[in-house]
Order: sequence, then C-alpha cells, then structure tokens
Amino acid sequence: MHRLHAYPDIQAMFRRLLIATLVGIFAALAVALFRHAMYLLEWLLLSNDSRSLVNAASGLPWWRRLLTPALGGLAAGLLLWSWQRYTRQRPHAPTDYMEALETEDGKFDYGASLIKSLASLLVVVSGSAIGREGAMILLASLAASAFAQRFTPKSEWKLWIACGAAAGMASAYHAPLAGSLFIAEILFGTLMLASLGPVVVSAVIALLMTNLLSGGPEVLYNVQVNAPHGAGTYGLMLATGLLAGLCGPLFVWLMGFSHGLFLRLKLSPPWQLALGGTLVGLLSLLTPAVWGNGYSVVQSYLSAPPVFTLIAGVFVCKLLAVLASSGSGAPGGVFTPTLFVGMAVGMLFARMWGVWLPDGNEMAVLLGLTGMATLLAATTHAPIMSTLMICEMTGQYALLPGLLISCVVASVLSRTLRQDSIYRQHVTEHR
Repeated sequence: MHRLHAYPDIQAMFRRLLIATLVGIFAALAVALFRHAMYLLEWLLLSNDSRSLVNAASGLPWWRRLLTPALGGLAAGLLLWSWQRYTRQRPHAPTDYMEALETEDGKFDYGASLIKSLASLLVVVSGSAIGREGAMILLASLAASAFAQRFTPKSEWKLWIACGAAAGMASAYHAPLAGSLFIAEILFGTLMLASLGPVVVSAVIALLMTNLLSGGPEVLYNVQVNAPHGAGTYGLMLATGLLAGLCGPLFVWLMGFSHGLFLRLKLSPPWQLALGGTLVGLLSLLTPAVWGNGYSVVQSYLSAPPVFTLIAGVFVCKLLAVLASSGSGAPGGVFTPTLFVGMAVGMLFARMWGVWLPDGNEMAVLLGLTGMATLLAATTHAPIMSTLMICEMTGQYALLPGLLISCVVASVLSRTLRQDSIYRQHVTEHR
C-alpha cells in the first residue's frame, strides 16, 4: 500500500488542484497528438481515412495484408534495438509509468520512453493486435513528469505521474472516474483523499479537453441495451462473472506463455517483432478483424451481435493475434484487446443459452458488456474500476448494480486462482 502524502493545508491543496488542471490539459494534448499521428500514418501508409484498421485491412490485397504487420514489427524492432545499442553504456531509468511509480524518485528515461512510444505507433498503424492506449497513457505520464520535474518539488513527482496516467486513461477511454480508480485500485491499492483529489481533477480536465478538441462529448461505444430485470437475468450476469473469473487467469497465463515461447527463440528485437507481425498477417488472411486493438469489432458486435460460429471463429483468430503481438514484445497496451476477449466470452456464453433465452440479441449485448467488465476485473483485480469503465464507455449506468456484483465475483475468483494481476505481472517482468 502506498501513502503518498499527508493531507495538505488549504494553500497547498489549491496549488495542487491548479497543477492537476494543467496536467490534465497536457495529458489530453499528448493523447490527441498520438491519435492524430496514428490517423495520419494510416492515411499515408494504408490509404485509409476511415480510422478503422479492420476496414483498412479489408481493402488491401492479400499480400499487403500479410506483410504490413511484419514490416511494421520489423521497423519498430529496429528502432528499439538501435536505441538500445546507442545507449548501452548509459544508466537506465524506467520507461513505463508503472515502473516509475515503483521507484523511489519517480524518474523516467525520457528518450527511451519516447522511442518506445514511437515504436508503439509503428506497430499500431501496421495492424498488430495491440492496444494504442498504452502509448497514449505513457505519453500523458511523460508530459506530467516533465512538467513536475520543472515546477514541483521532488516529493510530489510520483503524484503527478499518477495524475498524468489517470488523465491519459480518461482521455483515451472517455472515462474519468474509471481512470482515477485505475490509479487507486491498481497502481497504489488505496489513496488518501489528499492524493486522490488531484488525480480526479486531472482526469476530468483531460476528458473536458478531449471533448473540446473532438467537437463535443461522446461515449466510446454506442450501444443500446435495457437494464437487467428479474432474477434470471442477474443470474446470467453472475454466471458470466464466474466464467470470466476462470478465463482471466488463463488469459494472463497464455500471455506469459506466449512471451516465453518468443524468448526461447533468442531472436533480436527486430526479428522477434517481425515474427509477431507475420503471425498477425497470416491470421488476417482468415479474417481482417484481427488487425488493430479490437475497438471497431467490439462496436460492430455490440450494434448487431453475429451468430455463434462467427463470434467463435473471430475470437480464436483475434486471441492468437493478441498473443502473437504481446508475446513478441510489441510495445502497446492490452487493455482494449482484453475488452474484446471479454465481450466475445460473454456473447459466446449468451449464444450457448440462446435456445432458451428470449430476446437473444439483446441478451447477447448485455452479456457481452458483462463479459467486458468481468474479464477486465479478472485480469486487473480491480472490480470497481472495471465496472465504472464499462458504464462510462457506453453511457449505460443502469447496468451498474449487476456489473458491480459480477465484477466482484470475477475478481475474487480470479485472485483465488492467480495472485498476480496482469499489471503486477508486467511490473515484475520489467524490474
């Protein structure tokens, strides 16, 4: 458990809230910069302006669909490998906000972190099944850290990195409450009110700034579903939570196992990332839906749930693509890919019961959203954050009671089966 600071006096509190506001603005600008750089590269390299990598992949000839992820992985690997050779004799600081928060002073290796973000941009725009939001949150944290080291005392640096991470998450996912609780539940365990206040302010300001830049408020996923009613519906949501509690540790284990397989090959970073991209390219010959972080597929399935066999086929291919991308070491996040896996698990579960369930499509959407929340809770061990994340991303706050109890069940079962969350495993592997 981390206790950052004692509760400050009034003057210090207002000072922190002012800095938190500035951090939120800087974080939103950093996320917007990455997002627009990504759209620009997609347009230049893929002749695609739909802002959907799945659409881009669908419009490419088979050989480009195969080679593009491999070449993107090779370019990213070469960039990372070259930087490692260039800085071989230099002392190294953390390149990730989670690692920085585990250190004593909260310092970043700014050069290495920027190179890592650029490599993430390359693998993301070339179709690797990795989340773009990881690099967005990293850049937001870097912006907060750079400002903090220039204008705040050293004792507060870790607080402002936490604020930057929460603001980046709020800006990337349009979820300020979940972004704040991401810090509280995952990175620190608990926070004193004095530290949580600036985190919340930064997250809210980042969302407001993002809305201003994008032309108005909007949810991340547009979905319409009726609130659950009746014991049977709540029972199915709880059953989905139990299923996710079993699948969560398995998913985390598969990611670790995949990474271990790549390490056994003893390839240099360029060839390792190229191999991961090649596997994604091969899978994309079966379905272009494996490209990208899964956002567009999740949106289309929540709008019109497909039949069991189609969900199952895309799920298997996408899961293999995520394991190939993350296992090869492609820089990026696994948050959004986890949402896709959870949605697929929930929808497959709903389709299995479809013969007996009325309103099959509506139930598939409901259990798909439940699967997103509960698998997120099972892999992060953060049930409150996971519940609020889905509610904020979809605007479906009426689902909160059912999602909350289902996420608690999934988190408890998952923690019983595997002590480490996906983020604690990440920190351990990179120490």
